[in-house]
Amino acid sequence: MVFGGLLKNSFVDFPGRVSCVLFLAGCNFRCPFCHNPELVKRDRCSSYFDVQEVYRFLERRKEFLYGVVISGGEPTIQEDLIDLCKEIKKIGYSVKLDTNGSRPKIIRTLIDEGYVDYIAMDIKTDPFRYFPFITTDPNTDKIISSINIIMESTITYELRTTCVRPFVDVYTIGKIASIIEGAMLYVLQPFHNTRILQPEFFNKINPGYGDAELVCLQLIAEPWVKKCIIRT
Repeated sequence: MVFGGLLKNSFVDFPGRVSCVLFLAGCNFRCPFCHNPELVKRDRCSSYFDVQEVYRFLERRKEFLYGVVISGGEPTIQEDLIDLCKEIKKIGYSVKLDTNGSRPKIIRTLIDEGYVDYIAMDIKTDPFRYFPFITTDPNTDKIISSINIIMESTITYELRTTCVRPFVDVYTIGKIASIIEGAMLYVLQPFHNTRILQPEFFNKINPGYGDAELVCLQLIAEPWVKKCIIRT
């Protein structure tokens, strides 16, 4: 288990719960707009604490925290993720997982075993357009499978998209919305052009969407899902 960081207190990362955030290092995607570039490559992160230190921290904070968010990077590429979630649940916390949806078998196991209470899955663009800028693995089926597993489960979840050109436009939102028809919650997020993985990718592009443009994208998605919000 390679940890990339720990946020000791958060009021926004786990809806309805005061939580901490565990950042796991390493990612199998290379999104140019990634806002956690230091977590993308495991060898660039220093694991300055081990898993036992994490458990001791959580034991000490039980009177103040009610949830643990496991984020990244991409947590599902960590071999010990299932054991981590299992132990955190044993301590008495609810667990939220942030994932890119690239490993549906891990997501299914976590749900079926009851080791996760909330999942937030990022849908980067139309799943049929992930190759080659998001990932070199053109297997769209994994993304679609993860969406279906999450939506068919009984846990609380959200599907979310960062609205950034050229990966997202009105047609993309329409396509994503049709794929996630009936979803519990679809979240649109604005792009922030600071501290990203490949700033040079956007040298000749205006990647961000203004408030009015985001509302237009929201109006496209709303008829397809139970709830669509813009999270700023």
